[in-house]
Amino acid sequence: MNSSMLAIMRKDLRGVTVNRRLFSSLWILPVIFTVFLPSVFNFIFYVSPEDSDFTKMIDLLPASMQTGDLTQIMADLALNNIMPVFLLIIPVMTSSIMAASSFVGEKEKHTLETLLYSPLSLKQIFQAKVLASFSLSMLVTFVSCILLFVVFGIENYILSGWIPMPSLTWLVLLFLLSPSISLIAVTLIVRGSAKAQSVEESQQSASYLVIPVVLLIVGQVSGILLINAGILFLLSILSAVIAWFLMQKSMKNWNYEKLLR
Repeated sequence: MNSSMLAIMRKDLRGVTVNRRLFSSLWILPVIFTVFLPSVFNFIFYVSPEDSDFTKMIDLLPASMQTGDLTQIMADLALNNIMPVFLLIIPVMTSSIMAASSFVGEKEKHTLETLLYSPLSLKQIFQAKVLASFSLSMLVTFVSCILLFVVFGIENYILSGWIPMPSLTWLVLLFLLSPSISLIAVTLIVRGSAKAQSVEESQQSASYLVIPVVLLIVGQVSGILLINAGILFLLSILSAVIAWFLMQKSMKNWNYEKLLR
C-alpha cells in the first residue's frame, strides 16, 4: 500500500466523519443491537417466572449449558449464542454506508475524473476504497462489541449480582467471521457503486446483502440452529474463501470507459 492509496482512504473516511447524516446513521444500528437489545433480553429474563417457556427451552440445551439458575443460563445463552448472530448485521450494514457512495459519490461530486488522473491503477483505487470501508466497518464492529459486553455485564450485575463471560464464539466472530463477511459486503457494494447512477440506487442494492444474516438469525432464534464456535469457524473459512475470490475477480474486465459511464 502506497501513500496515494492511503490518501484516498483518508479522504473517504473524512467524508463520512464530517457528514452528520452519514455519521449518525453509522451508529444508529450498533446502538440498537448493543444497548437496546441486551436490555430487552435482560428484562425478559428477569421478570420471567420459573415455570415459563424458557424452562422448556433450557431442557433442550446440552448438559454443559444447564449450569446455574434460570436467569444465569438464559443470560449466558443470549450473550454467547444469540447476540453474536445479531452482531453480524453491524459489519454488513455499516460498511454499506461508505461503500455505497465510493464510486457513485465521486460521480455525483464530479471528482471521479480527477481521481482517475492519480498515479494509481484502477485496481489500486478499488482496493483503497474497499480498505477504507472495511476499516471503518471493523472499527464500528469492535466498538459495538465492547459496548455490548459493558452494557450486558452491568445490567446482569445489577439484576442478579452475576456477570456472564464471553465465550470462544466471540473470538471467532470478531477476528475471523466479521472481517470476512465485511470484506465480502464491501467488495460487492463498491463494485456495485461503480455501476450505479446514484447513491440511493447503490444503497438499495446493498440492502440485499443482509438477507443471509437475517436467515441465520431466524434459524438461531427459532431453534433450528444453535450457533457455536465450531459453526462460526466453518462459516469463517467459507467466507474468507469467497472474500478472496471476490477481491481477485472484482475488477476483471473493468476499464476507465466503463467506470465513467
